[in-house]
Amino acid sequence: MAKASKILVIEDDIFVQQLVGHVLEFAGHDISLSATAAQGSSLFSSGHYDLVILDLTLPDEDGLTVARQIRSRSDVPIIVLSGRSEKDSRIAALEIGVDDYITKPTDPQELLLRVKNLLSRRTTTGPHGSPDEQLFKFDGWALNQSARTLTSPEGEDIHLTKSEFDLLAAFVRAPNRVLERDFLQDAIGRLDQPDTDRTIDVLIGRLRAKIEENPKAPIHIVTAHGLGYRFATKVGRL
Repeated sequence: MAKASKILVIEDDIFVQQLVGHVLEFAGHDISLSATAAQGSSLFSSGHYDLVILDLTLPDEDGLTVARQIRSRSDVPIIVLSGRSEKDSRIAALEIGVDDYITKPTDPQELLLRVKNLLSRRTTTGPHGSPDEQLFKFDGWALNQSARTLTSPEGEDIHLTKSEFDLLAAFVRAPNRVLERDFLQDAIGRLDQPDTDRTIDVLIGRLRAKIEENPKAPIHIVTAHGLGYRFATKVGRL
């Protein structure tokens, strides 16, 4: 590839971590390595990555939780590389939104091909996993994730708090998908605090007051009773 892709590898087995890192570096990629969920999350938050390779069995956190946290903030491609071969783990990972699931041990050449395919797809469709150049439109509204601005159909800049903006960004990245409160809690970056229904509900109320014509009869952010919330409006990219 003409430009080196940045790949984050979160893997606690040092032998596997070093092997994967060596194979990817030899193929021309820029690699960051982590052996824990905490370090991996910190690396992801502090840089822009084109792809994440993630183990599910980590010493400090389940990899599925890490995948959910990453997916709540970004649609960067995620490949799970795990020793868990049971169907339930694969389905749980795919439900979260991972792009590929590889069971250990895997052939390095197969891993490279899967990485190449995902990166190629990303290049074709645009770097949507990066916070840069993420421009969304819905029902006349425009959300610029890079500039962190929301513009009304009348061209007015609408002030959002950080949590309100992060919540709305999570919705527009996943239109017509029911987002559970755990997912939304991750999206607003309160990973070190216990989830409370009230926190999310208050933020939803504030967002509805700002983007709904009638907040008491919302058409954009609708309630999925007993599950969470769903963004019911068609979303496009600018």
